[in-house]
Amino acid sequence: MVEKIQRNVHLINLPTNARLAVLSDLHWDNPKCDRKQLKRHLDYCKENDIKIFVNGDFFCLMQGKYDPRRSKKDILPEHNKANYIDAVIEDAVQWWSPYADLLTVIGYGNHETSIVKNLETDPLQRFIDLLNYTNKSNVFTGGYGGWLVLRMEVRGGSMIKRIKYFHGSGGGGIVTKGAINLTRALETYEGMDIFLLGHIHENWCRNDMRDVLEFNRGKKIFELKQKQIHHCITGTYKEEYGDGAFGWHVERGAPIKPTGGRILTFDVKREQVNSQDTLELLVDSIKFPL
Repeated sequence: MVEKIQRNVHLINLPTNARLAVLSDLHWDNPKCDRKQLKRHLDYCKENDIKIFVNGDFFCLMQGKYDPRRSKKDILPEHNKANYIDAVIEDAVQWWSPYADLLTVIGYGNHETSIVKNLETDPLQRFIDLLNYTNKSNVFTGGYGGWLVLRMEVRGGSMIKRIKYFHGSGGGGIVTKGAINLTRALETYEGMDIFLLGHIHENWCRNDMRDVLEFNRGKKIFELKQKQIHHCITGTYKEEYGDGAFGWHVERGAPIKPTGGRILTFDVKREQVNSQDTLELLVDSIKFPL
């Protein structure tokens, strides 16, 4: 199903017309994580055999002794122990075990890299190792940024789509809602068909087009094509605004953020060009059903 090419590049094999769920910014251990919604979305993936990629901030992990942001109200009772990090990881393995077979790759977010930097332990790798050991699953650790190569079976052969993922940086912007981040990605990365971004807690998508010249190995000629690049920003599962009375999120003037991930959809388009069948793999994304 999933193969590791290098530390932040993975190949994911998918059947024809499969879907791939993209989640980010779960902040699973935070009391503000909407676990009811998260479980509803995970159950939807299980019922429909949809594999899952997580683009960082799987954990929150802000209640350690070193962290100036720590607050007693922001820790779950079951994690309020002397071995805080261990308690979160062990509880997460138990909670996520029913979905271990759906998870493909989990990338790092700034919350995980902060623990590596300050506590010299890697909570994400520890979680994945224990999850795989407990369930005999095959979940991989990605990077803060990296690539996924999707290989989909089509009419006895296969088609490829390349995903560039990046957890994200900066605040996203109340007005632009991350649009500038996507335009920057177009200037930075080459060869992607899909770009995935998290971190800024927005939830929307857009398409950009490129005029490209490709070499057709079968016909041994160059062909002009219009290439679509699908951009996808995934929302959070941590609802911080509440009733708007108090809190860091409210006091810094941040708006209510959309929650939930997105689902990448793939559709094979067949056309007759010069009496020959041509196939094109079209990409879109949708929000999870409410």
